[in-house]
Amino acid sequence: MSILSELDSVKKELQEVLKEVSIVPIEWKDGKLRWIDVTSLPWEERYVESSDIYRVAEAIKRLEIRGAPAIGVTTALAVAMVAYNSPNNKDEMMKNIEKAVEILSHTRPTAYNLFWALNIMKKTFYESIDLSPQEIKEKLLSKALKIQIEDIKNNLKMGEIGEKLIQDGDTILTHCNTGSLATAGHGTALGVIKTAWKNGKKIKVIATETRPLLQGARLTAWELKKEGIPFKLITDNMVGIVMMKEMVHKVFVGADRILRTGHVINKIGTYGIAVLASYHKIPFYAVAPTSTFDLTTSPEDVIIENRDESEVTTVLNKLRIAPEGTSAYNFAFDMTPPELVSGIVTEKGIVEKDYESNIKKLFE
Repeated sequence: MSILSELDSVKKELQEVLKEVSIVPIEWKDGKLRWIDVTSLPWEERYVESSDIYRVAEAIKRLEIRGAPAIGVTTALAVAMVAYNSPNNKDEMMKNIEKAVEILSHTRPTAYNLFWALNIMKKTFYESIDLSPQEIKEKLLSKALKIQIEDIKNNLKMGEIGEKLIQDGDTILTHCNTGSLATAGHGTALGVIKTAWKNGKKIKVIATETRPLLQGARLTAWELKKEGIPFKLITDNMVGIVMMKEMVHKVFVGADRILRTGHVINKIGTYGIAVLASYHKIPFYAVAPTSTFDLTTSPEDVIIENRDESEVTTVLNKLRIAPEGTSAYNFAFDMTPPELVSGIVTEKGIVEKDYESNIKKLFE
């Protein structure tokens, strides 16, 4: 099969896969990327288009595009975009791609899918170096679209696998946003919840607001409302009381990085929820594709992103809630140790305890 024929085939497959999802947060548009600016939700469903690598990097930094799988898909498409818009000169194209990789690699330090996708795109480029410039462009676009397809398929598969952990009548607590807006479509933890609902299970959801940027209140509530799934929104500090009152049967969260040891790095507040779930004997599950697994970094070496303190001292940079000059911590993620995790749902199955051994088997 020629490279052009392969690209045409991949594009057709993508169109078929997109029929399976209700929200498409990131798309390829003839040399441009088009994405939902999630910072505008729930007030406005705003789309942005750009072919500028600096604008795409800014969108990732500013959390217009967020969620580890969505960031991975975006970075793959962004590298393809840079190649697509480069002159038909290999040296020029190589410089542009290397510059793009450098720019994108400094956007979010914790989300592992970012680096996973960049490594795949770099490898694809150097393996294609003997092809013509046009064929290299087609090869990179084909690979990026395959990453997008794979993410959607993996999410749908995780939904099928994970929903078996949910019983009819369960109330599930979830944190941050792990739905279509955090992925290429359908979602990870929220994808499991959506699948259970579509399969007829009468479930309810408790969504945390997820301070300081309110991804639960703004985004998860928006997605749950669109899907028609019954839910209640709570402040982050209500988790303890709803568990004490036996209002929660299970916890499902996503992950921005999972280590070979089973440590789950996720949105700030996840660790506290896991501690409370353990105390109240409530199963706590993480849901993530294998592209989120980091098999080389040790727990003590994980870089936890520390964002601008203004996100804490204001509400969405619009309303100041602390005195002028107040200093704040703003860790964007925390790390949940494996002993607090009941299981990890992946597209290859559910990883159970003795995580170091079972994660190793997962990748064998």
